[in-house]
Amino acid sequence: MLPLAFGAPAVLFGLLALPVIWWLLRLTPPRPRSEVFPPLRILAAVLKKEETPAQSPWWLTVLRIVMAALVILALADPVLDPTSGTVSSRGPLALVVDNSWSTAPDWQRRVAAADRLIDQAADTDVPVSLTFTASRDNDPTPTSAANARERLRAARPQPIPPARERAAARFTEAFSGTAPGTLAFIADGIASNGGEQAFSRMIATGPADIRLIEGDGNPVAITDADNGADRFTVSATRLDTDGAENLGLDAYDAKGRSIATGRLHFDAGSATGSGAIDVPFELRNDFARIGIASVASAGASYLLDDSDRRRRVALVSGAPSDNAQELLSPLHYIEQALQPYADLLKPEDSDLAQAIPNLLKRNPSVIVMADIGTLPEDVYPALEKWIRNGGTLLRFAGPRLAGTTAKDPLVPVQLRAGERALGGTMSWSEPQHLAAFSGSGPFAGIQAPQNVTVSRQVLAQPSPDLEERTWASLADGTPLVTAKTEGEGRIVLFHVTATPTWSNLPLSGAFVEMLRKTIALSKASPTGGTDNGSGVDAGAPQSLPPYRLLSAEGILVEPSGDARPVTLRKGALPRPTLDNPPGLYGTQDGFRALNLMRAGDTLEPLAMPEAADITRTPLVDTAARALKPWLFALAMLLLLVDSVIVLVMGGALSTARLARAGRSTGAALLLACLGAGLCGLGAPRPAFAQEDTGSDASTILDKIDTTHLAYVVTGDEAVDRISRAGLEGLSRFLTNHTALEPGPPDGVHIDSDPLAFYPLIYWPMAPDAAMPSDAAVGRIDAYMKNGGTVLFDTRDQLGSLGGDGAVTPQTQRLRAILANLDVPPLEPVPDDDVLTKAFYILRSFPGRYAGGRMWVEATPDDEGRADRPVRAGDGVSSIVITGNDLAGAWAVNGDGSPLLPTVPNDPRQRELAYRVGVNLVMYTLTGNYKADQVHIPALLERLGQ
Repeated sequence: MLPLAFGAPAVLFGLLALPVIWWLLRLTPPRPRSEVFPPLRILAAVLKKEETPAQSPWWLTVLRIVMAALVILALADPVLDPTSGTVSSRGPLALVVDNSWSTAPDWQRRVAAADRLIDQAADTDVPVSLTFTASRDNDPTPTSAANARERLRAARPQPIPPARERAAARFTEAFSGTAPGTLAFIADGIASNGGEQAFSRMIATGPADIRLIEGDGNPVAITDADNGADRFTVSATRLDTDGAENLGLDAYDAKGRSIATGRLHFDAGSATGSGAIDVPFELRNDFARIGIASVASAGASYLLDDSDRRRRVALVSGAPSDNAQELLSPLHYIEQALQPYADLLKPEDSDLAQAIPNLLKRNPSVIVMADIGTLPEDVYPALEKWIRNGGTLLRFAGPRLAGTTAKDPLVPVQLRAGERALGGTMSWSEPQHLAAFSGSGPFAGIQAPQNVTVSRQVLAQPSPDLEERTWASLADGTPLVTAKTEGEGRIVLFHVTATPTWSNLPLSGAFVEMLRKTIALSKASPTGGTDNGSGVDAGAPQSLPPYRLLSAEGILVEPSGDARPVTLRKGALPRPTLDNPPGLYGTQDGFRALNLMRAGDTLEPLAMPEAADITRTPLVDTAARALKPWLFALAMLLLLVDSVIVLVMGGALSTARLARAGRSTGAALLLACLGAGLCGLGAPRPAFAQEDTGSDASTILDKIDTTHLAYVVTGDEAVDRISRAGLEGLSRFLTNHTALEPGPPDGVHIDSDPLAFYPLIYWPMAPDAAMPSDAAVGRIDAYMKNGGTVLFDTRDQLGSLGGDGAVTPQTQRLRAILANLDVPPLEPVPDDDVLTKAFYILRSFPGRYAGGRMWVEATPDDEGRADRPVRAGDGVSSIVITGNDLAGAWAVNGDGSPLLPTVPNDPRQRELAYRVGVNLVMYTLTGNYKADQVHIPALLERLGQ
């Protein structure tokens, strides 16, 4: 069976009329020939024996029959469909659709593929079962095609992996007593836990036809992000491993603004890749989300919280560092443990009365004190205030702390004087091992090493709250690590030294993990204000409510009513589910980030049961082709051929007639040109720039009758697609909100197409496109000097925020083009300019981005110069420059929905962008009429004088 479907198959009955058409055409003789009056030629023709045929030639009849058949076939709306035939009529159509995170970029194509199958089911009169693998409301019971289509329209992709096992359970329950006719999987192409077994269970229901429909995209997801010592590194995974790939990385702050960029690289044949963002430490701590440029999915967005911020840790010791024997230095082991995870600060002065205040000015998150007994009196108030504002003081015991007799306010528990020695000749106990860490404490998840022993420690005085303040203890129950909360900060004490003299704990890997978790519990900004941390003081189970959730398109949105609080166990978050989708959980004062992927995760291709006979097809719109336009075009071509043949047979193309027709046509064109010139002279401000064009009369009349907006075809397919969609969206807005009803936008090639018909030409900067030729630049220059306006859009308003201050490629391309143009001096749009009042009252000119200025021609001071550059005609600037990506904000798809999100994602900003477009169009069309209206008070005052 041919992969061909008809949208209106009933029209094919029209083919039965072809014999009747043949009979009628055979009876229609050719048109009688007429000749110019030379009498001798008429007499000569009379004497000829030839007769006019009574029927048209057979080959002309065949031509017309073919033309009629093509029209009938075109009206039947044939579509070359990649799906092999129609669905089976032996049972219901069973559609199993993955609506996971990776389907967000091509969701509409998947809906179109499912819709096509539902249409086939409706034509075959079979019910439809619809199952989504990532939806809460999942009812696979077969129903009518109309109900299935309604559910399909209401479905949306979800920011979670597919739950195919749960969907398979509901599916097999619905088909326990019957078998589907066609079982069609519209899959995301990614393997999942239990996915192959789920497909086997659904195939076991006995369908007559099994199809697998997959997209042709390459899902990519971020698995991990690390705020390292000198850069921010990102790890990612992809599904398609063919060829090397480079993708852009964008870092966003808490307000959704892009503040830094980087690159993500995949080697050929590798499913994992890595990238980096090289910016200063202070800017990296402002990152709230990392996204992969041009990929709109939850997997391509990675949320950050306070735990991802790099801490500043100040190191203070009671004894000078021994450079000759660094292994005996109190800070050596602490430095080795924290160097990869924090920025370490050291005092520049050995006097603690000067060193500690200087360190506090540098705003550390943690201060580590190794064996410091008594501090200077002036230091205590500053340290206590810093702790109450969120700082963490981490202390280690030693001989100095053990020998302190005064009560120290900067220790978490009251200490006994002296220390306890274990294992010596005078001791009463053996060296002690570490007890297992509590599963509800901050060290939950760390394995207590069996080879670590403690031979000396400072002891805590028994108290009612001692157990509550103990984070770790020895096998005999005495505290090893204690802590207490002070305001928003805390004080933590290790009851052993930071060197191996009292314990071999500093030589173990557990020491590194204990320090890392202690540092992670500190605040990144201990000077006060809101904190992005969860506020969790330990690893106890805690319920965090949803604060902001990640959509399937990778955008943070308000939580829905279906999302439930997430339970934090042992300091870790669970995997995302429908109840707990990816997002931020907590409150504005503190939250934790739940991401889709985790470190080490990889995307693997979908595995299907080998024994099943499965037909694999692409999404319908990747290969489906509507044949109607081609058939109509061929029929029109045959009609032209038929017309030429009729003209030849009727003598209309004789030499004499051609001469007369040429004279008449020339006169008509001359009158049309004169009329157009007179109209141009009488117009106060033509709607189109005046330029000599080679267009024919029909094109001129069409363009004059309807205003069209235009964009420059750059050759970059993605840029041109957004430009056209943007001007289509602006044209719709103009039609709905103004008296202007523009026609469809036109893409113009500036080196060949006529430019005079367009009042405004939008020119986006595409750095990868070819530079315009000198001739093309000359045509643009002439267009602007004759009254046209060109809107240059670099689309890079946020591109210069990467931290290096470099000029973007788009701006470089604009400078190269303007270097060849005779442009006037430019200035930002003044507050009282006509452009701010042409239709709407505007204070700024946002597009997809906000904040960038719009530049127009400065008012010239030398009006009388003969060699003046291009200047505003009728009060309108011939050049407008912006970087806010106006077309990106205007761009809409077929149903009028926006194609691209604004940055930040604000519907009000998109409305303002449309208003900017309306003002630009009205500004170019009305000219000094609007200028006079705005300045009418000044004009009346001048007339009164």
